[in-house]
Amino acid sequence: MSFAVIKPGLETSVQDWPGRYGYWNQGFPPSGPMDSWSFRLGNLLVGNPVGAPGLECQYMGPTIRFNEPTIFAVTGADMQPTLDGAPVPLWESVTAQPGQVLALTFAKLGTRAYIAVAGAIEVEPWLGSRATFHKAGIGGMGGYALKAGQTVPTGTPAPQANAGRQVKPEARPAIVTDRRWEIEVVAGPNDDWIDAAGHGRFLSTDWKLSGKSDRTGFRLDGPEWSFTEKAINKAPEHGSLPSNIIDQGYPLGAINLAGQTPIILVNDGPSMGGFINPYTVPQAAFWKLAQSKPGETYRFKSITVDEAQAMARSLSALCTESSIIL
Repeated sequence: MSFAVIKPGLETSVQDWPGRYGYWNQGFPPSGPMDSWSFRLGNLLVGNPVGAPGLECQYMGPTIRFNEPTIFAVTGADMQPTLDGAPVPLWESVTAQPGQVLALTFAKLGTRAYIAVAGAIEVEPWLGSRATFHKAGIGGMGGYALKAGQTVPTGTPAPQANAGRQVKPEARPAIVTDRRWEIEVVAGPNDDWIDAAGHGRFLSTDWKLSGKSDRTGFRLDGPEWSFTEKAINKAPEHGSLPSNIIDQGYPLGAINLAGQTPIILVNDGPSMGGFINPYTVPQAAFWKLAQSKPGETYRFKSITVDEAQAMARSLSALCTESSIIL
């Protein structure tokens, strides 16, 4: 079973969840879907395991032609999907017949949409994952975004793959319409390099998402930071700038302070480097990053590690059959 790529969209890629874990020390980040909430629910709609390989579409979606009868679902951003020109409902499993064409256009609301197909996408795993890491050319369809003319293989649908399954409205991520996002952060690992005024400014400022952002890092525009004595009077091996530190490991979601520019390290980000990380965005908040566009604003909210873990548990509880209307 398979589908053909007529138009690839803008960097549409094969991803699986949670991605390629255990190889960051060799330079391979987790990758995987940036909005795992929408991704996991899409798989449930078509009867797949929540982490099965599917498509992540960003800004502009693809046009594909199904070669066999298929159950599919589109979740996440509203890219105004149509099947042979007829509107396709989001958050619902739909039947496609051989030869029918699914077309996604620009993201009317949100940024990243997900296409799940019953039986999932069947490509060879690389280091235990099908997730595409574009900058190294690994995973997915030859390691890169989809290309026009490709045929994407899919697996055998499970018995529970049926049309008409829907995600309950209250179980869907609420994509903002006013271009303003509240993003949770946990202090650390290098919060002690920022002084009280710097912390206060960071948490009380609207930060604008820069157009110089991708799946490696989300660059933010805002005011300057101020530092503690520890960051200013330090051993020379730490570097000359207050934000420099001897090379250290970076957590996923770290707000990496490069000089005066904070960059949120997301799914394809580096594993280590010589800048401090005053805050970290928990993975349960990544869906908000995924659905935001350049020019939109973030207001950060400080939470504890326990609260971040509770967010993750709540999200996992939503990504189950309990959120599906049969």
